[in-house]
Amino acid sequence: MTTLRIGGVPEHFNLPWHLALGEGAARAAGVDVEWQDFPDGSGAMAQALREQRLDAAMLLTEGAVAGAAAGGLRIVSLYTESPLLWGIHVPASSRFKEVAELARARYAISRRGSGSHLMALVHARRHGWPLDALELVIVRNLEGAIESFAAGTADVFFWEKFMTKPLVDDGRFRRVADFTAPWPAFVVCASDAALAGQGAALHALLTAVLDRAASFAVSGDAAALIAARYGLQRRDAADWLAGTRWAARVGVEIRSIEPVVEALRAAGVVEGGFSASRALAPLS
Repeated sequence: MTTLRIGGVPEHFNLPWHLALGEGAARAAGVDVEWQDFPDGSGAMAQALREQRLDAAMLLTEGAVAGAAAGGLRIVSLYTESPLLWGIHVPASSRFKEVAELARARYAISRRGSGSHLMALVHARRHGWPLDALELVIVRNLEGAIESFAAGTADVFFWEKFMTKPLVDDGRFRRVADFTAPWPAFVVCASDAALAGQGAALHALLTAVLDRAASFAVSGDAAALIAARYGLQRRDAADWLAGTRWAARVGVEIRSIEPVVEALRAAGVVEGGFSASRALAPLS
């Protein structure tokens, strides 16, 4: 039995993992899984992969590319084919009313290289704002952003729209706009060490999880289960589910990653010579 240490954010995207593991899919694939929640997001998981505290993890695609450029991990598969819908949030009492006013705001980010950081850069570049004008406030995670907003130390925060909707509904956050990432939301990354010796086991495990995701997506009780487990309204869970497509198979094509590399290169996050091919590795 091969042991794999797997990491992911404690959010609805990873529910197929928990369902598959709870139903014995890992053991059926000959794998013993040690799951770790990472509320601090993609940057924290990339660091854990690099330090060999994890064997594989589900990272936001932009965070995965930045992580691969730094070394120690590679992207081995898409996890979702659909893009992430980000909410651009400000405190409910904020003076900021429109996106155009955010050019020189203080941006709460979970950490440098995280999805909340990289997407703020991509968004700013799309609007033609000077990237060095973005003041960054490291808050670690969603709870940290809540505290930073309450303390008045940050002005704006990018986070997945549906996970933050309860905070909008209860009046702590106000959503200024939505921003759809221009690439698939999540990929599966593996550490270099895991790729060297556990690729086949990870491939078998991912196949089982993606099969479970496919059956979950069409089940009649999926929205109710998501709502109950993650504190969402059922209609919001249904809307999220309708817009989410998990990957149909294990693997990733280079064309899915090239736009991410180009955007991060333009934002100065990865070096000019870094290519999409260097971010990828097949599972054997």
